[in-house]
Amino acid sequence: MKRSFWHVALAAVAVFGTSGLASAAWEPVRPVEFIIPAGTGGGADQMARTIQGIVTKHNLMKQPMVVINKSGGAGGEGFLDVKSSAGNPHKIIITLSNLFTTPLATGIPFSWKDLTPVAMLALDEFVLWVNAEKPYTNVKDYIDAVKKAPPGSIKMGGTGSKQEDQIITVAVEKATGTKFTYIPYKGGGEVAVQLVGNHVDSTVNNPIEAVAQWRGGKLRPLCVFDGKPMAYDEPIADGKSWKDIPTCKSQGLDMEYLMLRGIFMSPKATKDQVDYYIELFKKVRATPEWQDFMKSGAFNTTFMTGADYAKWVEAEEKRHEVLMKEAGFLNTGN
Repeated sequence: MKRSFWHVALAAVAVFGTSGLASAAWEPVRPVEFIIPAGTGGGADQMARTIQGIVTKHNLMKQPMVVINKSGGAGGEGFLDVKSSAGNPHKIIITLSNLFTTPLATGIPFSWKDLTPVAMLALDEFVLWVNAEKPYTNVKDYIDAVKKAPPGSIKMGGTGSKQEDQIITVAVEKATGTKFTYIPYKGGGEVAVQLVGNHVDSTVNNPIEAVAQWRGGKLRPLCVFDGKPMAYDEPIADGKSWKDIPTCKSQGLDMEYLMLRGIFMSPKATKDQVDYYIELFKKVRATPEWQDFMKSGAFNTTFMTGADYAKWVEAEEKRHEVLMKEAGFLNTGN
């Protein structure tokens, strides 16, 4: 991934009052469905519900925002629902990397170009986690243990099949000459619980999905799949902060992966409709609740709209096609 994509300056936005959207050229006239193409408890679910709470608390919309999980078919259910709602500006969707991986893996008739891009809200990190009861304190210790174990006897838990967690798992295998048995779960919340219970040996969960278990002394982070350490220095557990987690690269695991947290609308959305949601999300991002959420989940806070956002998404689609091909996950048809 090109680092320049991550260095977009954030515009300073003032927090507003209840009449902040009163003069908009367009605004919703009925409840807005906020689709999550993933299960409950995971990163996308937590972000969408945080947004819903902020919108409600600060009266940012005159109409309610209704969160709906549509995780079937690796999120394909949600994407196809929005795709089939052309001209309906009362339906938006939060996206993660299954925006790219699901059509590539399943062959469903869907592309991000079927939707209308609105905004990148953030980029989500991935961390390699182990159970805190285990002796591993760094990547080398853990990979050495995996190499010594019978091939496939070590279990890596993750969200979904042929999606970002399994892509990272395969990349780790290729980089280290190891072999995991990958165990898919419905969402990142369940993945963290399975690791706490020692039903799997490691995970590559997002920070927000495992922070509670780290804070509770149940899980241990070994490294972050980014080119630089995370920016947050507030202690979480044992006096350590997100910033103290070393990069996987610095420990000899030479790979990076960040995930989109972005918003799209139904096809055929007008400029006024897109602009309404861009302004809405700018205001959401200016609230203290959003800042706290970004900190708790150690997010990369890059924000993009318009042509920059579409260009970034297009480049990521091409990158995921390469990653999926290398992992052997592309759907080749019947």
